[in-house]
Amino acid sequence: MSDPVESNPSLYSVVFENERVRVLEYRDAPGDSTTPHTHPDTVMITLSGFDRRLSVGDQVREVSLEPGRAAWLPAQTHAGENVGRTETHVMFVELKEPGSPSGEAALGPD
Repeated sequence: MSDPVESNPSLYSVVFENERVRVLEYRDAPGDSTTPHTHPDTVMITLSGFDRRLSVGDQVREVSLEPGRAAWLPAQTHAGENVGRTETHVMFVELKEPGSPSGEAALGPD
């Protein structure tokens, strides 16, 4: 699978990067969706509240998150869709340590 910044450049942007972490900003509008992509182990910080549908292989999961939440997301490959009425605004702090996607849908917005 691909890097989200490369596969979904209109939605993800790199705001900081060094040898240990990469920080991504993610923004979308209701109805926007992402193509399948991979995240390493990550800390997600929600800056807005949102509703999303996440797809991991044959599994589909819907999540609703409030603004101001910080959560650990294990490495994963997924696609997502904004199924709510609000924009999604999230920051991801991706760790540059080895980690393999678990295939589990976590609480990420995409």
